Amino acid sequence: MFSNSAASAEQVQGGVQKLNYEGKPAGGTGFITPLIVHNGVIYIAGQGAHSHDKGETFPKDIENHTRHVMENVKTLVEAGGGTMDSILQLTVYLASIDYYDGMNQVFKTYFPHGGPARTTVAFAALPGDSLVEINCTAAVVAAAKKGA
Repeated sequence: MFSNSAASAEQVQGGVQKLNYEGKPAGGTGFITPLIVHNGVIYIAGQGAHSHDKGETFPKDIENHTRHVMENVKTLVEAGGGTMDSILQLTVYLASIDYYDGMNQVFKTYFPHGGPARTTVAFAALPGDSLVEINCTAAVVAAAKKGA
């Protein structure tokens, strides 16, 4: 099923592919793997509004944070062989329930064909001062992308 994947034998044990943000083998050095593919299901670890480019900055408002998080989710889902339409379920964590409407305004733009099942909860704080964090599961609909 994943003949096009760049995953090495060490990363594919029992059919489990542990991949990084580029869809390449994660290398086993991090304690959290951002992307796992197993039995036709993509698992995306919680994505906060953190940049992988240390020099990148963006405004600290819920709309920008949600956009940044959703772009990370999209990148990872596509790297695993899915699409935004193949996302099955998301959990959204907000730093305040007051961010709910602003998050939804951005969130719905990513699902023009209807969204997945979703749970949204509010917490007092999220790691790294992110205002929103999202994790998800998606179905594989194509071969996992090779890292760019």
